[in-house]
This record gives sequence, structure tokens and C-alpha cells, in this order.
Amino acid sequence: MNVLCRDGFVPRHDGFIKMKLYRYLTNLDSFIFACIGFYAIYLYTSYSGVGLSPDSLMYASAADHFAAHGNFITFTGTPITFFPVFYPFFLGVIDFFSRVNPIEAGAMVNRLLFAGAVFTSGWIMERFVSHSRIYKWLILIAIVISPGLLEIYTFLWSETLFILEILFFILAYWKYMHDHSTKWLVIAAIITAISCITRYAGVTIIGTGGLLILLDDELPFRKKIIHGLLFGAVSLSLLTANLLYNSTVTGLSTGTREPSITPFSQNLFRVGTVINDWGALSNKADAFAIPIASIILLSLIGVLAWKTFKKRINSYENIVIAFAVVYGLFMIILATFSRFEPINSRLLSPMFIPLLISCTSWVPDVLKDVHTKVWKHSLAGVAVIAMLIFEYSTVTIDYQRWDDENDYGVPGYSDDSWNQSEILPYLKKHKAMFKPDIPIYSDANEAVWLCTGLNSQLVPHKFFQKDVDKFYQQKKFYLIWFDSLYNSELVGIKEIMAHRQLKMIGGAKEGKVYLSERK
Repeated sequence: MNVLCRDGFVPRHDGFIKMKLYRYLTNLDSFIFACIGFYAIYLYTSYSGVGLSPDSLMYASAADHFAAHGNFITFTGTPITFFPVFYPFFLGVIDFFSRVNPIEAGAMVNRLLFAGAVFTSGWIMERFVSHSRIYKWLILIAIVISPGLLEIYTFLWSETLFILEILFFILAYWKYMHDHSTKWLVIAAIITAISCITRYAGVTIIGTGGLLILLDDELPFRKKIIHGLLFGAVSLSLLTANLLYNSTVTGLSTGTREPSITPFSQNLFRVGTVINDWGALSNKADAFAIPIASIILLSLIGVLAWKTFKKRINSYENIVIAFAVVYGLFMIILATFSRFEPINSRLLSPMFIPLLISCTSWVPDVLKDVHTKVWKHSLAGVAVIAMLIFEYSTVTIDYQRWDDENDYGVPGYSDDSWNQSEILPYLKKHKAMFKPDIPIYSDANEAVWLCTGLNSQLVPHKFFQKDVDKFYQQKKFYLIWFDSLYNSELVGIKEIMAHRQLKMIGGAKEGKVYLSERK
């Protein structure tokens, strides 16, 4: 009795060992690229450590509090609600067992997560219907050198974990597609549930799974309903618990949200500009951002529809395409109704690997159907040269960024503009000036926590008049104002001075400390 593998039939008595060895060898290249990815993040974080933004410090403070006290309290002194809890939990567990805080451990954690994302991407491509070793290598290179991904994995951001969870879902869902077993459906749903409490955008994975169940031609209608309900129930379980907890402790399920001020067309335009950046295109291409984004999304929808019609929906490639479509449409529609930071590379980063694969995986399929060797080799050569030109342009962008960050550090609270400032060491040295019974406000409350460990509140947004009125009605408060920062959405220092008397009680070159006391 023989056993079939890609290289042919092998005797059964040693077939299992050979197949197992073959499986490891076919992923050796993925492991090598994963090591290169690990080293790339090391290069970008070796000077100043992991990059820190306001969101990063929200995660880090909640993780610190979880490791010490078992709950998710941020530097504001309130539970984390604007973000779900799993990423702080993940960092907190590492903090608890390693006794290394998230800010210090962040660079190493991100190196491992990026290496994991690269390896898993390679594992997925190894199992494509039309397998091509050269295609796999070119895509892995594009992932490793992607400026968008290198930015994500040099910051302490939840996208670093979320991207890996998406890839794990793709692996698990393919196993379910392969045999339609309840076991793999539940595993895929559990991964989805965890992703939903890593980022609220994890609901796109629920949408992807639901869409694929609906399109699956091998599932009878009754089984579609049962499996769809099971997948949805398990996937939503942790998110529902997280939102109920948020509502119980703060009265808000996902924090304070504002209605959108950007129309659908503008959000579609921003998606197009991000895709242009990922493609290393010049700014002139932004004039065609809307057509580019529209053509890509509509083309992928068309591919899914065609594969469904041809009853060829059950493949890794189609899971990837389905997620790229669902995630892209979700972000455009969400930004049309809810206000958050403008759509940018960070917000779309979970879509990068699926979109890259979706827009290129057809090339090996086409070449496979070309039977004339001359034409096949010519077309393959053109495709490889085009990809190498794209990757060369990308490397030049990477080099420029590395050159800057090797001199000044990753932008944010870990770069030299903050590390060498005078205000941060001043606050750290004089934190005893703040009496515990008087609230502290700041235009960068995360920076206050970073250098003093003290809880403080962000000065209110102009759009929330009730919060502004409550702020002005405070009997006493400290105000730490960083002169180098500017946020047009926050109440400004001149406006505050017009409503309250501020007495300067300290400060340094880049900031001042005020006390406001109502008589």
C-alpha cells in the first residue's frame, strides 16, 4: 500500500515519516523569511526600543494594572473601554510571568509576532491550489519589507497581534472547509472570538466566516443555518461579555464615540491613497485613488462570485480574498458613520497581507494554463521583474526610514524629541508637587503617566460641551500643558485661560504646570 505526497508515491511503512519530513522542509523557506522579519524589527527598534503612541500607553498602563491587580485600569484611572481587553491581557500575562513591563518587553514581543505572521503567511501560500515557490518567495519578501507592516510592528499596537490572529483564522477555517467538521468550525470561531476582543474590527472575521458559509456549495442549506448560527454564537461570545462589562463599569460599551464628518467618497479616497502608498506609487497616483480602490474591491468581489458560480470556493485563496473584501468595505462604511482618526495605513494594516495575496495569487493560476513554454517563461519573467521593481522601490523607502530612526528613534514617546526634552525629567523629579486630592488634566495625559506614573485626565474635546462645562466647573485642578503638542479637537490653552485663572507653579522648556483654583 502506498501513500501519495507531492513528489509521488512512497512505501506506506516509511511514508508517514517522509511526509512529516517533507512538510517541515517545505516550510524551511518560511522559517528563514520569518528570521529575516525578526531581524528587520530588531533593526528598527534597536536604537530607542518599541515605538510609543497615546494608544500604546493606554495598552501598557492597562497591562501593568492587570499584572499587578487583576483588572484593566488605564492611566486615566478608569477601566479601558475605547479598546477591547485582550491585547492588554496578552501584555499583562507576559508582564506577570517575565516581570518585564510591556514597554521594555514590547520590542521583543513585536519581533516574535512579526516572525510569526511571516511564517504563517508562508505556511498558507505553501498550500495554494497553484503552488509556485518563486511566487511564495516574492510575496514573503514583500511582506518582510512592507513599510506599512514595519511601522505597525515597531509600535506597541494591538494590530501586531490582530494580524497574526487573522492568519490563524485562515488556517483554521481552511481545515473546516476541508471536512466541514464541527471541531474545526468551533476552533475557527474561538480564534474569531479572541480577535474580536483584540480589536473591535474583529467583527470583520465574523463577517468573513459567515459569508464563506453562505457561499459554500458543499454545505446543504440546513447545515449552513446550523453552522452559521454556531459560528456566530461562539464568535460573538467574548465580545458580548466585553461590551457588557464595559457598560456595567462605565455606562459606555465602547467608550465615547462621535458621528462621522467624512462622507463615503472621502473614505474610499483614503483607502485608495493607502493602497497607492503600499504599492510604492508616487503622489500623482492619488488623483486616481477612488477608481483604484473601487476597481480592486469590485474585482475581488467579482472573483468570489465567479468562484462560487464555478463551485471552487473552498480554497485558501478564497478565504484570503473574502477577508480582504469584508475588511475593506467595513472600514469604509464604519468611517462613514463613526468618527475616528482618518483612514490610514495603520487602520488598514490587517488588510495588507490578504490584499497582497488577493491581487497576485491569480498569476500562478494563469501561468499554469499557458502550455507554450516560451510564452510561459516570458510571462513569468515579466511578472518577476515587475515584482522586483516594486520591491526595490519599497526597500528605498524602508532604508530612508531606518536611517532617520537610527538617528532619532521610532517616532512618538520613545524618540529623542521626548527622551532629551526637559519637561519629562522635570515632571518625574517634581511629581510630589501634585496633591492626591486634586485632579490632574493635560493635553497629553499619557505622557504624564509615562514620566510620573500619576493618573491624569485628558482636557475635554470641544465637541462634548457637557464635558467642557464640567471641566470649567471643577473647584481645583492641575493643568500640565505640553507646548510642543497641538490637537485642534481639544480645548486649547487660550480658551482655558479665558474661562479660568491659571497660576503657573512649575515647568521647563517644553511645558508648564498650572494650578487653577476657584475662589
